[in-house]
Amino acid sequence: MTKTVNHWIGGKTVEGTSGQYGPVTDPATGVVTTQVALASVEEVDAAVAAAKAAYATWGTSSLAQRTAVLFRYRALLDAHRDDIAALITAEHGKVHSDALGEVARGLEIVELACGITTQLKGELSTQVSNRVDVSSIRQSLGVVAGITPFNFPAMVPMWMFPLAIACGNTFVLKPSEKDPSAANLLAELASEAGLPDGVLNVLHGDKIAVDGLLNHPDVAAVSFVGSTPIARYIHATASANGKRVQALGGAKNHMLVLPDADLDAAADAAVSAAYGSAGERCMAISAVVAVGAIGDELVAKIRERAEKIKIGPGNDPTSEMGPLITAAHRDKVASYVTGAAAQGAEVVLDGTGHTVEGFEDGHWIGLSLLDKVSTDSDAYKDEIFGPVLCVLRVESYEDGVALMNASPFGNGTAIFTRDGGAARRFQLEIEAGMVGVNVPIPVPVGYHSFGGWKDSLFGDHHIYGNDGVHFYTRGKVTTTRWPDPADAPAGVDLGFPRNH
Repeated sequence: MTKTVNHWIGGKTVEGTSGQYGPVTDPATGVVTTQVALASVEEVDAAVAAAKAAYATWGTSSLAQRTAVLFRYRALLDAHRDDIAALITAEHGKVHSDALGEVARGLEIVELACGITTQLKGELSTQVSNRVDVSSIRQSLGVVAGITPFNFPAMVPMWMFPLAIACGNTFVLKPSEKDPSAANLLAELASEAGLPDGVLNVLHGDKIAVDGLLNHPDVAAVSFVGSTPIARYIHATASANGKRVQALGGAKNHMLVLPDADLDAAADAAVSAAYGSAGERCMAISAVVAVGAIGDELVAKIRERAEKIKIGPGNDPTSEMGPLITAAHRDKVASYVTGAAAQGAEVVLDGTGHTVEGFEDGHWIGLSLLDKVSTDSDAYKDEIFGPVLCVLRVESYEDGVALMNASPFGNGTAIFTRDGGAARRFQLEIEAGMVGVNVPIPVPVGYHSFGGWKDSLFGDHHIYGNDGVHFYTRGKVTTTRWPDPADAPAGVDLGFPRNH
């Protein structure tokens, strides 16, 4: 019998009433294992209403109360790492080690939220004028929403709601309907940690649920991670409705390899960054830019390593890469490889025919490596979101930076070199929000903020870190003037000497 994933509203499981359900597939087998309830507008209203009711008390709760819950929550998440990872593997397909890594990165933000007391300290300036003081504080917004992607069903939600609720907001999470179960477990554990009912709600759904949140008058802010077209739509729609928006979009991340680089280290990095998590991550390196005469040797080293990657079910400990999320996505990724040669690329590795014995109906694709790719080819221009690595050739550092800066995306980037001066120039000249120096995937630690430039980010705030705290709070400045107590009116004795 197919399992049903329902909503989590007001501290309990709430069965879907819309009559609409979406299929959840095990990517390794192609079998539909679960159905997920898809919310109606009325169910969106119910989730927001539960969050609004909870905000009446959570928004005025003490910092000590909030952090006590978060410390207990962190301990429960730590104890249930394997359970969360198993759900991710079952519905997304990534190998268990990748899933555990995802949970660990999410836990970083829970730990940041546990220390929210230092992040919410205000400022005070005294005697800015005669007996005038100015103070500034940050206060919560109210009900905030998060709309998260399929590729990190636990980590990206954990990049949002722990900070939001630590700041005193209540939260409605709309996770991907493709792999919804991890979000429910996160909410159940939060309730077990003592989070009051309604502070964190999980609403499953499709565009109806998304639009319901974007248009709801009681939702003050929206956080989003996903593709650039949807990020642009989220930002435009929510902003038009007067909401704060942080919408993180897609990417085409480049790795510049200079002639002096350690090519073995660069090849290792390229393989792990391009093919890890089957390339289904916005921080994947999908374009290697080889400078000068090193191209042939670098491609050979990448190929040698890529051919050794073992592809198989995510719950097989020997697997290093799992399947893609759906058969339709697998076919779309494959189309870029099959069309690459016609657009001038040299297909060094073609993974489109890959299957896994015993799991022939899974959403399998092998590793593909395309060399001498043109900047006007589809494989270069589009975010493929799969295990396809493009190699481009340039003559100089300047040519490489110009090529990379011409991309409409500006999420993450990296340079591989032994030269500190070249690395310094690169980090100043490259137009991207996150830069790695001999680090292929420069995702910042939790106390720095994550986010890109250009078409990779819509809105003014990056996610988590200081930007996350600022996004989930708003500033208030109070200017105060008190008369000197010695000037108290006649008949009022405050025990101060009279000035007159």
